[in-house]
Formats: sequence, structure tokens, C-alpha cells
Amino acid sequence: MNVVVAVLNFISQQILNVPAYLIGIIAAVGLIALKKPVGQVVSGGLKAAMGYLILGAGATVVTAALDPFGTLVFRATGAQGVVPTNEVISAQAASQFGAASAYIIVLSFVLMLLIARFTPLKYIFLTGHHMVFMSMMLALVLSVGLHTDQQWLVVGIGSLLMAVIMVAMPAFTQPFTNRVTNSDKISVGHFNSLGYMLSGALGAAVGKKSKSTEDINFPKALSFLRDSMVSTTLLMVVLYLVFAIWAAFVVPADQLFAIFPSKPTDYGAFIMAAFAQALQFGIGVSIILYGVRIILGELVPAFQGIANKVVPGAKPALDIPIVFPYGPNASLIGFLSSFVGGLVALGIIALWLGPLWGVALILPGMVPHFFDGGGAGVFGNATGGRRGAMVGGFVNGLLITFLPASLMGVMGSFGLSNSTFGDADFCWYGTVVGRIANLGPGIGAVGLIVLVAVLFAAAWIWQVKVVDKGWLPAKEHVAFIDHVKEEEKAAKKAARMAAKAEEAKTAK
Repeated sequence: MNVVVAVLNFISQQILNVPAYLIGIIAAVGLIALKKPVGQVVSGGLKAAMGYLILGAGATVVTAALDPFGTLVFRATGAQGVVPTNEVISAQAASQFGAASAYIIVLSFVLMLLIARFTPLKYIFLTGHHMVFMSMMLALVLSVGLHTDQQWLVVGIGSLLMAVIMVAMPAFTQPFTNRVTNSDKISVGHFNSLGYMLSGALGAAVGKKSKSTEDINFPKALSFLRDSMVSTTLLMVVLYLVFAIWAAFVVPADQLFAIFPSKPTDYGAFIMAAFAQALQFGIGVSIILYGVRIILGELVPAFQGIANKVVPGAKPALDIPIVFPYGPNASLIGFLSSFVGGLVALGIIALWLGPLWGVALILPGMVPHFFDGGGAGVFGNATGGRRGAMVGGFVNGLLITFLPASLMGVMGSFGLSNSTFGDADFCWYGTVVGRIANLGPGIGAVGLIVLVAVLFAAAWIWQVKVVDKGWLPAKEHVAFIDHVKEEEKAAKKAARMAAKAEEAKTAK
């Protein structure tokens, strides 16, 4: 038994927990299925893996730049509470639930492949770190809720729950993803799908006449702001300096200087450390966008082989930064709007829900607000332009503040810790699963099987009746209409050029 656990731990932690390896293997398998030469298989697999590593390197740089900013904001404002951080709560739970999590992640991946092979839900979830977080969350809430030492029950139900959520959420977001990318080649595999769907729906409702964030007309003197790297970095410089100056007046020097890794020793060095961190943020975003381009260039063509041979018609469900290049300005607006939404939700909890209902005080985590809020901004912009990006990002900020507070109520002793899961799907799914599991190992287990069946059936119906029918949200949106007109012009131009080429060929 220990050997089996060790093998499963190795697979889950050393392979499936490293998205780059998984992406590279998938790309290589796809190229083999396409009968490409050995050199192209090796090259494609390595480049796909390296692209994901580049994306991860960019995310690491962004995270490292945002962590001091979060500390700066909280020290300046005096806010205290729980910061939702997937990595922290997973690490805390690993010693107690690590074995169950390992079983769940491996078995659910196998079940997901079977579902993709034999049902219309042909999505392959490839965001490895979110798979680890989801498996750990399910292992935790099921163990706490079912009140059982029978690990097979936790693993069996957890694997079903995770396999279904990995194919259901990409299906539900697919029409909105198609709207963002203007194609159906990729899906989003990121467990904040509720936020992205809601953002897309709200964008369609509020932004019918709102122009795209990417069409912002800057004055000639400000034309340099069209460069997303420059505009993103400049805005973060302003934010960093505002809070750095604020903190310099209200935070004791010994605490203030400890915020940054460089440990400045005077106020001038402190301000420049804030400036340097803002530049690091811009560098990280640029690295992410470059990594995304490499992944798309290598993985999507290789995935056609898997779609044709292994899982016909399958789509790769990828991490949320995959959509950032489709709306760089929108991702920035979404991040800021989400952060504002988080602050508003924090105020509501502090002044009303906390005193009245004892709801935990959830502080805005900069990392989830950047990635989740940025994705929500892109989805909102795709259906509702600038207003959609702002409203979608703001509502996402509310979601990832209120929902983590609700999840803490089903986490047992871990609900009293200083962290919790941060993305919307972890929280709503975990809360529902936990509440049902609290009914006990008998009724609770039956209830969870019913939940799996209902979610699976809903996703299947949505896929067949909505996604496969080619429905796209917000077709009346002005940006969409303009885009269609441009596509029609390009198609007519291409047809004319092809006709002329054919005439020239015939004449010869």
C-alpha cells in the first residue's frame, strides 16, 4: 500500500503538479499522432514545455512584485484578516490530506480522459497546479464533512467530483471563450470560471454600445500608452508610489523597511525599492504574454493530433493568462476593478456581515485579483467593451471575497487558519460539497453522487444545445459587429486575390 501511495504521490507531485511537463507530453503525443518526424516531436514537446515554463516564470515575477504591494496596502490602511492563498492552505493541509489528494488527482485525470473520449464534453484540463489545489480542497472538505476514516470513500467521491468539474467548467465558459478568441481552438482550464462567465454575461448586459478597451484613443502625446507593457508598468508605478508615500507617514520605520526584499535603510531607498518592484511587475506581465504566444504556437497544432487520434474533437483547457493577449488593456482594467470590488466587499464584511453573522474578514489577495480579475476583464470586454471590463472585474472582486468566507465554514479546524482557497470555483464548489458532506457518510455520499450527476447532465446539455450549436454571447455588441465586418472585408479581399491568381495561372 505504501508503495502504491509513493508511486501516486510521485505521479501527482512530480509530473501532474508540473504543468510544463504535462503540456510538453501532450504536445509530443499530439505530434506523434500526426506522424511528425522525431525531430519535430522532440522540438515541439520541448518548446511547448518551455513556453509554459516561461509563462510560469512570468507569473513568479508578477507574484513576487505583488506580494510586497499587498503588504504595503495592508500596512498603510491598517487592515487585518485572512488572505486567500491557494498555495498556503494547500501546504497546510498536505500533511493530513496529502495521500487522499494524490489518489484523487490521478484517478480524476483518468476519468476526465474517459469522459472526453466517450461524451460530448471533450475538454482536457491541463492547468496542473489548479488540479492539485482542487484535489486538496476536495480531500479536505470531504474528510471533514463525511466524518469518516474510510479513505476509499473520500477518494472515490472526490475523484468523481473533480473529474466532472474539470470538464464541466470549460464547457460552461466555452461560448464566452470563443467570443474572446474569435475561434473554438482552445478552452479555459482555470477554477475561476464562475467569475469569467458572470463577467461575460454582465458585459453583454451593460456594454452594448461600449467600445473595446483595446480601441482607447490616446492623445498624440500619450500614444506611447498604446504599448501594453509601458501602460501596465506605468500604472503600477503610480499605485506603488502612492501607497509607498502613504505608508511612509503612518508605518514605523522598522516595519516599513522590512516590506521589501532589499530591506532599504532610509526613506529614499524605500521609495526607489517601490519603484523597482513596479518595474518588475511590468516585466513579469511581458514574460507571461511571450510564454502564451509560444504555447499557442506549439500546443494548438499538436493538439490536433490528439483530437484526431486519441480523443476526437478534444480541446485543451489552459490557464487563464492564455486570454491576456486578446485584451491587454482589458486585463489591466479587470485587475484594478477586481481589487476595488474586493475592497468594497471587505468593507461590507467589516461593517455588516462580520458583526452580524461572524463572517471572516477576507482581505484582497493581489495574486488572485490580478489573474482572476484580469481574466474577468478580458471576458467582460469581449461582450461589453470598457463597461463590461470594469463591471465584470468589479463583480469578480466581490465573488472572490465573499465566496472564500463561505468556504471557511466547511473546512473544520482549517476554517480557523489564516488562509483559505481564493478562486471562485474552489469556493462555491467546496461550499456546496461541504454542506452536502455534512449530512454524513450515508446521506451525504448519496447527495454528492446526485450532485455529480446533476452537474454532469447540465454540462452535457449545455454543450449539445448551446456550444455545439455555435451560440455566441453579445452578437449585437458594436465591437463584435465591427469585427465581423472586418472579417468579411478580409475574406472578400482574399477571394479576389485568389481569383486573380487563378486567372494568371490559367493565362500561363
